[in-house]
Amino acid sequence: METVVDPIEAENMETVTEPEETSPAATVDDGFAGLKVMVIDDSKTIRRTAETLLKKAGCEVVTATDGFEALAKIADEKPSIIFVDIMMPRLDGYQTCALIKNNQVFRETPVVMLSSKDGLFDRARGRIVGSDQYLTKPFTKDELLGAIREHVSV
Repeated sequence: METVVDPIEAENMETVTEPEETSPAATVDDGFAGLKVMVIDDSKTIRRTAETLLKKAGCEVVTATDGFEALAKIADEKPSIIFVDIMMPRLDGYQTCALIKNNQVFRETPVVMLSSKDGLFDRARGRIVGSDQYLTKPFTKDELLGAIREHVSV
């Protein structure tokens, strides 16, 4: 049997840090089929890793490289949950989260902050702007899916 690889996926295969799963469980979604998830991060590696993990769980994934791009896509795509990096150019994660939470239409959308920093100050600042959870990078598949289970009714 011939294996067909998506050219975009093939180009980015080496950037995915999670090992590929070959067990039958890897092809079974976790009840997240059709759930729209947004990942906002200026790091291509983080975006692709999260996208791969979430797609394997059955999610539909929308990505953005910064807050400005994300705000335009949020209005069009209406994700069920948003993962946003704190440190980004132009519009950082705190500003992006605050704008989402101050919008009447999207204020109930869960926002999970992603950061390589694990300080109390960063977590507190995330809560002040309205984030629902804070994950430290590098995150695991279980942490991503756990955040979805906690904040989204699936």
